[in-house]
Formats: sequence, structure tokens, C-alpha cells
Amino acid sequence: MSKEEDEAHRPTAPRDASLGAHDGHGAHDGHVPQSEDGARGEDGPRGEDGARGEGQPRGARGPRGAQGTHGGQGSHGQGSHGAHARQRGLGGAWADFKDSPFLPAVVLVFILAAAAGLFAGSYTYSMANPTPHHIPTALVASPGSGEAKAFVAGMDKALNTSLEVRPYATERAARQAMEEQSVFAILDVRPDGVHMDVAGAAGASVAQVLAETAPQVAKAVGVPVTITDVKPLQQGDPRGLALFYVSLAAVVLGFVGSIQLSVHARTLNPLERIAFTVAYSLLGGFTIAAVVDWGLGAVRLPFVESWLILAFTMFTSGMVFTMFNTLIGRWAMLPTWGLMVLLGNPSSGGAVSWPLLPSVLGHVGRWLPPGASVNAQHTAVYFADAQHAFPFLVLAGWSLLSCAVFWFWRHRHPGGRDRPAPAHGATPAA
Repeated sequence: MSKEEDEAHRPTAPRDASLGAHDGHGAHDGHVPQSEDGARGEDGPRGEDGARGEGQPRGARGPRGAQGTHGGQGSHGQGSHGAHARQRGLGGAWADFKDSPFLPAVVLVFILAAAAGLFAGSYTYSMANPTPHHIPTALVASPGSGEAKAFVAGMDKALNTSLEVRPYATERAARQAMEEQSVFAILDVRPDGVHMDVAGAAGASVAQVLAETAPQVAKAVGVPVTITDVKPLQQGDPRGLALFYVSLAAVVLGFVGSIQLSVHARTLNPLERIAFTVAYSLLGGFTIAAVVDWGLGAVRLPFVESWLILAFTMFTSGMVFTMFNTLIGRWAMLPTWGLMVLLGNPSSGGAVSWPLLPSVLGHVGRWLPPGASVNAQHTAVYFADAQHAFPFLVLAGWSLLSCAVFWFWRHRHPGGRDRPAPAHGATPAA
């Protein structure tokens, strides 16, 4: 059959039939099909059976960008996407927000704002208006002494509190109690009047309150009084705050060091982490003591003892953070800051002596690491012959507790080399 005869016998589709058979070829030869009103149409993708829609007039194709076949399939795809968008709604936006780095950032904004207020409030509450509460006082007087009763009653009324009067037979026994920091003042009633001994080193604020109040009471009751500071503060630390700031530095740098190990040395295994905490604590404690004593000459320290107290404090603080990091992961800073700074430092007795703190803080503070550190450091510097075990037992107890929790649940800690580090911003695996 000739070419002409073949062309004559080949069936042709009517002009108003589907353009599916021509659209693909038209795209190759540059021809863009048009609808009857001259508008350009858009080809949809093939349907599931591989054929394009049939019998559709020109221009009946879906709008540009719709995902569907000819013959009305484009409108179906458009409706599916709209329904999907409506289903996501707020729930989908919240899911995206939770998986983004913005959620922890927003949480931190509010946490830091609250922490700032709590920090200022805790220190203001404990230090802005110190009031005496049951000041332990030694009394050396003959039984039934009228002068002693009148003077003690006058002091109670003037201070709006009650002295915790503890009788001693001799002045020497009372002085020993002061060395052991069991009492803050001694009232020695003699024929020529009352001799009051205070210990500025045991509590500068308490000594100041007593020294200011006693002359007024003596004048009111008609009993002369002589005041002597038998344990004055060192010349370079007239307010008694140097040891408080020294201990504060050890507390803060202790847990900051642990935070930095978690960030920059995440792959340390448990024993290695504890060992490096010991290392930076020893070096940090030495540096603090050297700067304060050798560099500035502010306080003469019993160097080795003060150094080891500071190192013990840094280690305890660092392990407290490590414990909380094991238990609650990336939010460990919150309980660490609350325990060591918001509660521990204002109640430590370093800036304001325990008898002048609100009663709850005065009792709680000595059981926390900052209070134990201040207590041990004050005794080492000013009462070296009467150093006691209690503050060291407090530091040891917190250290052992923290190490035990960390070691027992070490698999929960986000560090270590036995598994890959979590992605940035991800919650450490439990």
C-alpha cells in the first residue's frame, strides 16, 4: 500500500475530541493548544490507568498548578489539599513549634525572668532588714542577781526578741563556748556593772546589733555596761563579707564547671567526669585562695585548710548539678540554681548571721552546701582551735548523695562515649 493510500485509510478524531493525543506532541513542536475562547489550557497528569481524560472540551482543564487529570480531576486534588490544611490547623502548627528550637528558647525567656525576680527577692528578704531571733548568749552572774535580770529584760524589750541565755559558772567556760561558736555574746555581771563580750568574727551583724543596743538598755535600767569585741574581724575584711564572697565564688564556679564539662566534654564516661570535677575543684580552690590571700592580702587564710574547703565546696556544687543533669536532663540548671543560689547563699550566714535571718532560713541554711562552706571557712580563719566536723559532714553528705545518684543512674546521663551525643536542641535520652 502506498503512503497516500495509508494516509487516506487512517481514522482521524473529530476536532472537538480530547486533545490528549496531541498535547504531548504539541509540547515538543512548540505548539501550545488553546481553548475555543483563545485561553491557553493546562495539561493535567495522566490518570491511574495511564490515559488522559477524554471528551473534554478545550479550556475545561483545571486551574494552573492543580494536581489532577483532565476531566475534573484537578478540582479533586485541590479539595484534598484544602482539607489537609484544615486538619493540621493549630495542632499542626503546635507540633512544628514543639520540634523547633523556639520552644526551649521561649521557655528560657520566662524562666530567666522569673529567676531574676526570685534572685533579687531572696537576697532582699534575708538581708534587707535583719532582725534578731533568739541570740544565744552566755551569762556569768551570781544566782538571783537583780542587775542581770534587769539588763536581760531590757535587752529583750529593746531588741523585740528573747536572748537565749545560757548560764556558765565562770568567764573561762563562757569564753570557750564562744570559741566553739555556741554563743554570740557573753554577759559577765560584776559589782561595777555588766561586761559584754561580743565576737565580730562569729557574726559581724549580730555584734553590731548588740553593741548598738546595750548602751541604751544600760542607761534605761541604770546599770553601767562595758563592751569588748574579743574576736574582731581582720583589717582587710571589716564587714566580714570577704569569706562569704569567697565561698560564693566556689559554689557558683563549681556548678558552672560541671555545666561546661557537659557542653564541651560530653563524651566523658562517669569515672572520667568525676575525676575532672575533682581536678577543676582542686585547681579552682587553690586559685581563689591564692588571689584573696597572696594577691590581694584581704584576709590571712590558713592556706591549706581554706584551699581544701573551697575545693570541697566546688566539687560538691559540681556534683549536685551532675546529679540533677542525670535526673532531668537539660533543665538541671533550674533545681541547681534554686538550691545553691536562691536558697543556699542567702541562708548561709555569710552576709547576715543566722540569728538575724528569718527563722526558717536560719535553720535550713546550715544544712546546705553554701552554709556549710561559710561555716567551715569562718571557723578555719577565726576559730582555728575549735574547728568542728558538722560543716564537713554536710558537704560530704551532699557529695556522696550526688555521686551515688549519678553512678546508679549513669545510663540516664546525656554524656558518655557508649552512645552518640544528641542533636543540638534535642532532649537527652533517658
